[in-house]
Amino acid sequence: MINYDLKKIRAFVFDVDGVLSSNRIPLAPDGDPMRTVNIKDGFALQLAVRKGFHVGIITGGYTEAVRIRYERLGIKHIYMRSSIKLVDYENFIAVTSLSEDEIVYCGDDLPDYQIMLRVGLPVAPSDADPEIKAIAKYISPLCGGYGVARDVIEQTMKAQGVWMSDEAFGW
Repeated sequence: MINYDLKKIRAFVFDVDGVLSSNRIPLAPDGDPMRTVNIKDGFALQLAVRKGFHVGIITGGYTEAVRIRYERLGIKHIYMRSSIKLVDYENFIAVTSLSEDEIVYCGDDLPDYQIMLRVGLPVAPSDADPEIKAIAKYISPLCGGYGVARDVIEQTMKAQGVWMSDEAFGW
């Protein structure tokens, strides 16, 4: 259970590699990484969007498949090839007009560190690096790619009384 006032949360922001996908990524013959996704994460992400939460992706990687996947779930704030994630996070704050205590950020490795120090609710998968786990206010019992987003979104939406709404019964 998350020890944070989840009723204040208005946004979820996620890293991709090691959070929304496993930290083991097969390579395509052309050298591009091929990521896996968790279907239950996808359901929770699109439901959060439909319920009015701001959802963002900030990743250092770039493959067209990742952009397409998350756009199809209704996510509008997708930052790829993010060399310094804090810059894109600050853009996300500017375009959404959110305060940092209203934001969940889930990361697993050092490029996520600066953002996690700033958000209200920094979250890490159970297999995150030790430095990230040390600053996380919640460590999911799940590994990256295995339902971390669903875990955080579901707990938040249940706390706000919007999880089992009419929108939950369809895509």
